[in-house]
Amino acid sequence: MKQRRLFNMHFTTMISISLVLFLIGLECVVLMSAHELVSRLRENVVLTVVLQDDVTTDEVNRMQTMMAVAPYSLSSDYISSEEALQEHIVNLGEDPSRFLGYNPLSAAFEIHLRACYTHPDSIAMIDTQLSALPYVDKVLYQKDIVEKLNHNLNEISVVLLIIALVLLVIALVLLGNTIQLNIYSKRFIINTMRLVGATPWVIKWPFIRRNVLIGFEAALIACGILAGAYYYCIDQLGIVLFPLTKMNIAFLVATIMISGLMITFLASLVATSRYIRMKTNKLYEI
Repeated sequence: MKQRRLFNMHFTTMISISLVLFLIGLECVVLMSAHELVSRLRENVVLTVVLQDDVTTDEVNRMQTMMAVAPYSLSSDYISSEEALQEHIVNLGEDPSRFLGYNPLSAAFEIHLRACYTHPDSIAMIDTQLSALPYVDKVLYQKDIVEKLNHNLNEISVVLLIIALVLLVIALVLLGNTIQLNIYSKRFIINTMRLVGATPWVIKWPFIRRNVLIGFEAALIACGILAGAYYYCIDQLGIVLFPLTKMNIAFLVATIMISGLMITFLASLVATSRYIRMKTNKLYEI
């Protein structure tokens, strides 16, 4: 009967910690998904570099080479004046060269920026750098939209971070209370060990070791639940989440494992220290 009660307590504690660690892992997935979404939105920002009408083939090749190695360039496409004219005809249904007698459109490069270079200050710096090239006529981009995009994305990031921190605090409190309750049931054993002369570390170590082991088992369960939930969302619900790379998976597993081990260790240490310092008569009052 006693062994069954101990098993039930062990199982209940492990499941409770698993659910809390799952919540922590879920927060990490949400934050990484939000970061990936923000990056993809930023990478839709395009700079149009309009070239001079008399640009030479060598200058175009030089520009292509520069864009291939530029740190801010995610990708670039060269659009000749003829291609620009055909695109204009397809989009608007009019051929300006027929009534003007010449092609009024210039060759240009469309540059997709990397996410970290889409802030207004960075774009202004890139604009200045490209505009200084002798074969560049002007650099075009939607400044108002870029500024609004950055403002909205920054607000969303702050809100998500606040929500994640609140959930993390709740998760830590729940996990700490679970460990506290587990050790609370052993408070008289701790007091007996103290009365017979056991040193504080000798008293603490069995409880710390047991709860850290529970934390390790709970972390493994939480990783399994999180993996199952992730692939269920993709395969069964059709919810497209951002792809988990090996680095993302390693980060998630490390976060859950370290959280499980560190939190159970610290909570066990604090709880046992509390009952070691507590007088015998006080144990009956709590």
